[in-house]
Amino acid sequence: MRVLVTRPLREALHWCEQLRARGLSAEPLPLIDIRPTDPAPVREAWDRLADCRAAMFVSANAVEAFFAAKPVALVWPAQTAAWATGPGTARALRAAGVPTQALVAPPADAPQFDSEALWRLVGTDAGLAGAQVLIVRGTDADGRLAGRPWLADQLVAAGARVHALAAYARELPRWDRATRERATGATDALWLFSSSDAVRHLQQLLPDASWRATRALATHARIAEAASAAGFGHVATVRPDLDDVVASIESAR
Repeated sequence: MRVLVTRPLREALHWCEQLRARGLSAEPLPLIDIRPTDPAPVREAWDRLADCRAAMFVSANAVEAFFAAKPVALVWPAQTAAWATGPGTARALRAAGVPTQALVAPPADAPQFDSEALWRLVGTDAGLAGAQVLIVRGTDADGRLAGRPWLADQLVAAGARVHALAAYARELPRWDRATRERATGATDALWLFSSSDAVRHLQQLLPDASWRATRALATHARIAEAASAAGFGHVATVRPDLDDVVASIESAR
């Protein structure tokens, strides 16, 4: 069975490489483009980072965009925690030089990787009241902050002062005719979705396509709901872990 990986291009290529190494047929079909934004606000956030109790990163792309704008003289402040919702983002933080003792993320064997899982780890911190927390995320093509505000709402309710920083943009990909035709003809493939934005972008790019006979694999229940709402006839949910994804793909053959 052919698997279409819809993550941004660099991540899609990495996942395809891993899936092919496990004997699966995988192709990248990015449904999100990652583009840089003005680095000046990110540099300013670095100047204030030592005043934050924590900085939360929504993805590895958020990590890379934040550290790409780091002033040369600055290092990660010892008193600031680095929060991540999943192992991929945690790996990116370690690769960027964040000390292991500063990292807070759900363990690799956690049943889910999302804001709720992270909140179970950090929500009992009595020091959140009055503290500053930075949330590093992306924007959509219209410049609006992408993603759910759920964690920010919990932090505000706990008395924290939350600052959301847009470090990159998540945009609709620019498909040429060949890519559009490849996607339109991929009703027999298994679509791997790791973002609800990817599902929405597919609907924008191919508004008249029918996916009733097409299978999708989603890495979170909310993404699965989006895929079902988009018309995918068979949708399953899987943890965003390579072994679990491979097992789900093999079971769908």
